[in-house]
Amino acid sequence: MLDNKKIVFEKPWEARLRREAFDDGTVPAGEALLRKIYSLVSTGTELACLSGNEGWFPLPGVPGYSCVGEVVKTGTGVKDFVPGDRVFCYGNHSLYELAPVSGIFLRVPQEIDSRWVPFVRMASIAATAVRASNIEWGDYVAVTGQGLVGNMAMQLAKLQGAQVIAVDIADSRLRVSEKCGADLVINSSKEKVAEKIKSFTNGDMVSTLIEATGVPPSAEKAVEWIGQNGEMIFLGSPRGKYETDVTPFLNKIHLAGFNVTLKGAHEWRYPVAKTPFVKHSLERNSALIMALIRRKKLVLEPLLTEIADPDNCFNVYTHLKNKKETCMGILFDWTK
Repeated sequence: MLDNKKIVFEKPWEARLRREAFDDGTVPAGEALLRKIYSLVSTGTELACLSGNEGWFPLPGVPGYSCVGEVVKTGTGVKDFVPGDRVFCYGNHSLYELAPVSGIFLRVPQEIDSRWVPFVRMASIAATAVRASNIEWGDYVAVTGQGLVGNMAMQLAKLQGAQVIAVDIADSRLRVSEKCGADLVINSSKEKVAEKIKSFTNGDMVSTLIEATGVPPSAEKAVEWIGQNGEMIFLGSPRGKYETDVTPFLNKIHLAGFNVTLKGAHEWRYPVAKTPFVKHSLERNSALIMALIRRKKLVLEPLLTEIADPDNCFNVYTHLKNKKETCMGILFDWTK
């Protein structure tokens, strides 16, 4: 038996570290037992789960879905991984966890620092927006919301050859965006966004708007910044009730002078594992993101806000709830 510990959302707005025995006697076929190194907080999703308002996440529950860990032992039929291998997977906030080695279970190149590995998941989520878009070299692209996913979407759009505009209401996040390569940053709570975009794009406005906030009024406002025959990509998951007159919004989509296309970009639009019948998959996207990190094509250092002790999880989530705009990448360190 192993001494395990895991973060549990006990009830709305209460996160605790729970200790319990973990039976490591038998590892199921096709799976591996992992000892975590780091797991990454997904600020938007985990706050929604902690609120108790996410139907798919019943409380109490163990949050988290991105980690790097070391293989402790493997079950029968596992041939490509051995104890000691460092891997990336969709693991939760716990010290030990059993995980299937199929699909998203990738060996980490030696050159990559373990701190950056969990960021693969957030970049893979962001990649969905770029995959769904028509972004080409020379385009103007704006991204509303500069949390982890929005920042990654901005960086990936730039790697496509676009000139990228980062939009947020927090100066602290916009400073990070500048460090990560944004060509223009705009604080939408202080500045006239449409005017700044019009000036920057020489009147063309943006051809692609990636909506990464998940806040419905943000999309309603942002449609004004899209040029004729442009597109809006919904990357952030919408939450909360919002009532408005949608006719002006629909006219921007419908009328010939605008003709805006709306597209959804949830990560699960792709199959998990590689297949010869579909070009893209979560597995392939993750491997490509890992390669970008290895080649230092993604700027990650400014995104790391804190490396936290899991024992301090209550304070971490309390701070995240009260001052979300100051939190970007929060890692739980399971090596202590």
